[in-house]
Amino acid sequence: MRYGRGGGLDAAERARREEVRFQAAEYIEAGLSDADIAKQLQVTDRSVARWRAAFTGGGYDALLSKGAAGRPLLLTAEQQRELAAALKLGPAEHGWSDDQRWTLVRIRDLIWKLFGVRYKSLSTVWELMKRIRFSWQVPTRRAAERNEELILAWREEQWPDIKARPRPSTPGSALKTKQDKA
Repeated sequence: MRYGRGGGLDAAERARREEVRFQAAEYIEAGLSDADIAKQLQVTDRSVARWRAAFTGGGYDALLSKGAAGRPLLLTAEQQRELAAALKLGPAEHGWSDDQRWTLVRIRDLIWKLFGVRYKSLSTVWELMKRIRFSWQVPTRRAAERNEELILAWREEQWPDIKARPRPSTPGSALKTKQDKA
């Protein structure tokens, strides 16, 4: 799988590519040219040339997978599960009693409190929330200031006028001044 959740290649795909490199090493030992190896394995000549240089310099160990690409995650899988459980308890359980909604700032502070890990960027916290399958939710309650009577009156009186306004029959001009007809 290429670029799944978390990015990069999964372990199975990294192992498959490692096998291709090992097969190339066997062909190199057998004396095949880069072009022949590339054709046989359906890869580019350039890849084979890189593998040949690595294999010549370090043997099969040089062709081993170096692991997942990208920066390592700040929270382990276990810590991510603990965070998910803590989030399900709600903000009040963690000291935020004034408002019962999670914000990225609150989540970042909770991560610091629980695990001693500091996330500097809120976008990174958002990516973590997607990784543990938490999504942004719309509040189920309406604003206390909402006035249903005023909304209904606006819909009945003003909205029909706005909606019914005719469009101009001729296209307008982008120019600020009227053009002379020469």
